[in-house]
Amino acid sequence: MTTIGEGQIRLTCERGERLATARSLRMVAAGSEANVAGLLSELGRSTAWTTKLPRGELADRIALEYSAVGVDMSHVVMTDEGRVALYFLEPGEFPLPGKVTYDREYTPFRSILPEEFDWDALLDTRLVFLTGITAALTPETARVVRYFADAARDRGVDVALDVNFRSLLWDGEQARAVLEPIARGASILFCSRTDAGVVFGIPGQGVDVCRALREEIGAPTVVSTDGRAGTYLSTAAGGESVYEIKSVPVIDRPGAGDSFVAGTLHGWLDGDVGRGIEMGTKVAQLALTHHGDLTHVRPGDLLALQGSDIVR
Repeated sequence: MTTIGEGQIRLTCERGERLATARSLRMVAAGSEANVAGLLSELGRSTAWTTKLPRGELADRIALEYSAVGVDMSHVVMTDEGRVALYFLEPGEFPLPGKVTYDREYTPFRSILPEEFDWDALLDTRLVFLTGITAALTPETARVVRYFADAARDRGVDVALDVNFRSLLWDGEQARAVLEPIARGASILFCSRTDAGVVFGIPGQGVDVCRALREEIGAPTVVSTDGRAGTYLSTAAGGESVYEIKSVPVIDRPGAGDSFVAGTLHGWLDGDVGRGIEMGTKVAQLALTHHGDLTHVRPGDLLALQGSDIVR
């Protein structure tokens, strides 16, 4: 699998702190597409991620995070100018929701051009993974995401799209204009129930939204999450399925959705998307229990979810 996205540094307040008054911040590397590539690599897949970063210690921090788990970083474009994207997270405690503050202006990635990347290498793959987050950043990033999708289809390479709508980056109308052409050519589409309404204008509840989205867009496989209500699958060949979600204590929320996507793609690549959803659900549970955007999975971790005792 190959993918493209902006590498970031996430700075997180301690629980119970607000950004305006925090005295310390936890720093981790971040990036939705890189998170998916990293977990798939840990699961034994060959993955590559490309981005554009300014040389420096923060870029090194990002590179080390993902190369350490086996992601091919050889296609990353480096530059001598610019800054690394940052985002700040206030975790939030009920009834206050978590809050993200982006600091992503004027980064080299925001002005990328198609000719900067080695498409022959990036398209030498079974699957190209793309997200709405990267497409939302600037018109330039949207063009590159569309270029990647079109080039993949021209070469017979499958495309997976995660809509991953971010209201702080664009509105539903803008998202639909950019993402719908990519979604219509995708082999597998990830879109939450709420995003289906905001971006594609498909209202409703439960698995009916998942089915309606597949029928509207035409992607052969659609996976739709709906918070704690469940996860839904709709396929052209097999109809619809519903998967139960079990709540777990939350230590750190970011990255859980990427973990779910990676686990699902792992099963889908083996021809069993249902098994992939089950694995993705387990890995997402793991993601919620430790700090960091990238979920680290060791052999036996998924089996350990069956019990709560110490593994000795």
